[in-house]
Order: sequence, then C-alpha cells, then structure tokens
Amino acid sequence: MAVNDAAAVRELLGSTGVRVREAVPLAELTTLRVGGPATVAECTTTDALVATVRALDSAGIPLLLVAGGSNLLIADTGFDGVVVRIATEGIRIGSDTVLAEAGADWDEVVRASVAAGSGGLECLSGIPGSAGATPVQNVGAYGVEVAQVLRRVRLLDRETGEIRWAEPGELGMRYRTSILKHSDRAVVLAVEFAVNPDGASAALRYGELARMFSAAEGETRPAADVRAAVLRLRAGKGMVLDAADHDTWSAGSFFTNPVIEHQDARAVIETIRAHVGDVTIPTYPSEDGIKFSAGWLIERAGFGKGFPGPAAAARLSTKHTLALTNRGGAAAADVVGLARTVRAGVQERFGIRLEPEPVTVGIEL
Repeated sequence: MAVNDAAAVRELLGSTGVRVREAVPLAELTTLRVGGPATVAECTTTDALVATVRALDSAGIPLLLVAGGSNLLIADTGFDGVVVRIATEGIRIGSDTVLAEAGADWDEVVRASVAAGSGGLECLSGIPGSAGATPVQNVGAYGVEVAQVLRRVRLLDRETGEIRWAEPGELGMRYRTSILKHSDRAVVLAVEFAVNPDGASAALRYGELARMFSAAEGETRPAADVRAAVLRLRAGKGMVLDAADHDTWSAGSFFTNPVIEHQDARAVIETIRAHVGDVTIPTYPSEDGIKFSAGWLIERAGFGKGFPGPAAAARLSTKHTLALTNRGGAAAADVVGLARTVRAGVQERFGIRLEPEPVTVGIEL
C-alpha cells in the first residue's frame, strides 16, 4: 500500500471509525504554523487511537502522532505516511488526582484542576500543547516540572500491543526529556497527576514568580492566584497562544538551557566573561551540573529580540529571545535557517552548543 494513498488508508481504517483527510497542510496542526501536507487520521476516542495505531503498524505504514502540535517542526515537504491526530479530550478531576486523556488541551487541564479547588499544576499554566506530551518532554516552567506532579501514564506498547499504566520511575524523566521522547515504541493514552486538595499552590521556587507575591522561597499561595500570575508573566513574554500576535507563532522555547558538568562549568564561565565582562551570569543548579540560560546566551552572542529584523519571515520573538517565531509567511526552512544561525553564533562566541527542544520531522538543524 502506498503510504500517501488516502483511499487505501480509509479502507484500512474503516472499522476504527476515524475520519481520514488527505493532503492536509500540517502547518494547520502546529503552533509554529509550518509544515507540508500529509494524510491525517483523526482519533477522538482512545479506542479509535489504539485501533488506528495497531492497524497502521500491522500494515507497515509510517505514522506520526500529533496532538497539540506545540513542540513540532515539520519539513515543508510534509510527512510521507499517516499523521495520527490525537483528539481525545477527556478530563476527570478526583479528590487528589487529575486524569487527562492524551489529546486534552494542557492549559484546560490546569484550568479545570484549579477551578475544582486543586493545587499543584498552576505553575504550568499557559503552556500550549496536549496533556499526553507533558511527560514525554517532562514539561516545566516557573519552578515546577511534570516529573514532580506525575502519578502515572497509560501507555500502548506498539511492539507487544500491551496497554498498561507506567510509574514515573520507569520513564527516565530528566530536564526536558524522558525515554518516551527518544523512542516511538510507546503511545501515551492518558496521564494522571497528583494534586493538592486544599487548593494550595506548589511551593514557589521561581524568583520572578515568588516576588510577585512577596513570598519567601518554598512558600505557597492560593493556586488560582498563582495561575493568574503565571499567565500574566507568560503573556508578557509571548508565551500564551494568541492568533493575532506573531510572537506566539512559535514552538515556545526553541532551545533547552544548556547543562554543563561541574568540572567544566568554571572554564565556561571564564570564556563567557572574556566576551561580556565581569557580569552576573545567570546559572542554576542541576542534578547533572550547572544550568545556563539559553536566552541570556543568545542575547549576549549578539542576537537581540526581533533578530534579524522586520523583513525576515522567521525572527526571534520581540518579547523573548528564546522563541523562534513565524511572522506570518515563514516556511520550515526559514525557521531552521534562523535556528542554525543562532546556534552557530552562540557556539562560536561561548563554545556552548545549544540543543533544540522541538521534535523535528523530515528536517535537521
């Protein structure tokens, strides 16, 4: 079967009840709004998702799983296979847990949790994408990572066909990664989080956020108040989706903050100071070493907000140098070209190689 034969795919998936569309611009399914065409199978139930993945795998047809599309950079040539659109949306709030199907909008999960009087997820407000992607990336912001609040993940094993719940300890979750990110073997079907039934927020550990409440590090505040503050902070950085604001046509933070092993960190700091002078360099402790701010390095390497200028189809955000944005007419090649320029400049100036956070499909930096 030809992987781009939509009629054959419809026949194969007829019993699953999914809708199959052909030649769908994948730019419509990603927050960067770039990506060429593909056949798309829309799965609105978990049963349909499982049946679709199993049928495509049995037929040897390549598939690409897409839900919120917030962490994807897809080539202008599209995807030569079937894009399985995860459109499951269920959210169930328990006394001390939140259970979300993989396709549920992540910020809606957080909103519903806070509205029900639960705390713990509010620092992750405003992050675009789906609930199912959060353990894959070990999503984090404002002092909280998914690894800290994750209770379990329901997975489909594509090799054995088994469906089971996996504990966090099985997932190898570290800074912005997990074993799920580096393998296509498992499909996330649902995610369960532990929350605080008393409505108190997670401990405030991010300085900018804690200062908004005049809170000492580790104190808590009402989850609803913290969610509102996080949304304000993110909006000010162009990190809350807004169709009218091209600064939000992005994949969020495009590069991860580099982590340098302890024995190498002092030499890196000396290299940076040789270029920028005796200034305070923002660093943060990490289990693997010392974490440096990618946004700070990008700006100090000469790439300011809005680089390379208003005529460019792809630019750094005018609000935040860590976001690469589509100004309305960019192609994937434009975004990749900008990413290469920025990464090469930081490496040349400071000797640090930045790593992209988005998953790339059919294209490499």
